[in-house]
Amino acid sequence: MIAVFIGYLLFTIGLGLWQAQKTKTQSDFVLGGSKLPGWMLALSERATGESAWLLLGLTGFIYANGFSGLWIAVGCLLGISTAWIVLAKKFRAEAEKYNALTMPEYFSAKFPKDANIIRILSTLIIVFFFVFYVGAQFAGAGKTIFQTFGLNPQTGQILAAIVILIYATVGGFVSVVAVDTFQSILMIMTLVVTPIIILIKIFTTHINISQAFAAAPAGYTSLTGTATGFAAGILIFNNIAWFFGYLGGQPQLNARFMGMKDDKNVKMGRNIAVIWTLLAYMGAFIIGVGALVLFGPGAVKDSEMILPHVLTRLFPGWLAAILLAGAVAAMISTAESMLLVAASSVSQDVYSGIIKKGEVSDKKLLMISRIATLSIGIFALILSLTTSKLIYTIVSYAWAGIGCSFAPAILLSFYWDKFNSKGVITALISGLLTTVVWILTGLEKIITARAVTFFVAITLAIIVSLLTNKGEKTKEA
Repeated sequence: MIAVFIGYLLFTIGLGLWQAQKTKTQSDFVLGGSKLPGWMLALSERATGESAWLLLGLTGFIYANGFSGLWIAVGCLLGISTAWIVLAKKFRAEAEKYNALTMPEYFSAKFPKDANIIRILSTLIIVFFFVFYVGAQFAGAGKTIFQTFGLNPQTGQILAAIVILIYATVGGFVSVVAVDTFQSILMIMTLVVTPIIILIKIFTTHINISQAFAAAPAGYTSLTGTATGFAAGILIFNNIAWFFGYLGGQPQLNARFMGMKDDKNVKMGRNIAVIWTLLAYMGAFIIGVGALVLFGPGAVKDSEMILPHVLTRLFPGWLAAILLAGAVAAMISTAESMLLVAASSVSQDVYSGIIKKGEVSDKKLLMISRIATLSIGIFALILSLTTSKLIYTIVSYAWAGIGCSFAPAILLSFYWDKFNSKGVITALISGLLTTVVWILTGLEKIITARAVTFFVAITLAIIVSLLTNKGEKTKEA
């Protein structure tokens, strides 16, 4: 089992370094030179989008809380489908039109009046929240490796960080997408094979499902848990609210749309991504509920470790190691992509765009990108070694802070001709501040910041744009 897992890690590093030979320019490092095929970018986007929270957080949430977790899957599926069906083609066209490699660069190119302010704000939000997000992935990897092999969790976190930083720092986007494609296949194997075996086990051993549910926590089989009336509506809304962060608000996912070669590849990617997501969320739900039926409540002290528990008890060691690699793959794919986006914002938007005003050699800019990737990765590792927050909670906060700051700005820039630079700035600042205030005041426990941040940011952005729209026009590429 250990040999299989070590083999997986070595293969991941080897694949990333092999593909790194294709990285010759800053454009290659940030966006793959917009030359990668749509099917690879789709699988990469799905591996990146579904982090530790899906394989560990969501399966654990459903195992502990029951059918009410279905609304989370609904919200995510709706958001992902909307992003691919409605926004992906527009992202590709806008990135090509404004010759933009990053989201901050796109905003500053389209709204040049306050370009530097937009670059700084965008980079601040991306780096701040992505450091926490990457730290969560390292923490999840450490927990998984500890559960499986008995290694110290901190050792597992360090191991995951080393694997990622080796090839992400050297190869950038090209290496990350190649590794993501492989990781995505591992992840879907875990989320398809495991539910099938669980169902076979349940129905061939004649387990009394009714008794299993009777022993579960109160409201386990209810779509609203123990909540009724208005409280039930709030529960459903809070869980579906994951939808809002997908509406153009995730730079690491948008990079895949921006890197598409043409609309034909966008269509191919859309079909693959939507089918992959449907299978993945169905699988996560079945794993969570099936684990409760097979092993009962309290099988693990930490509900987020229910997937490793299931795999090590239902499969032979070598196969469990392969499927567990799918869980670690989810964390690695998300961490590497977010590292890349954060580093690209520092090098492309701050260093090149603001400090050097575009007057910097491509070779030097590529070096700065690699240094930034390594530095941010080390800082995220330090964070993961010192935080005790649950994966689901950390990702939920980061999702609101970045997803619902950028989503309003993206939607308005795409579809509203009165939107201006002051509106962009307003969306970013109000999104950031609303998330922080909402969480610190405890209001998150009533209504999720994932929804509140979106509506506050888009409303204020519209109002400010209308009040300040005195002849400002977007720059036509």
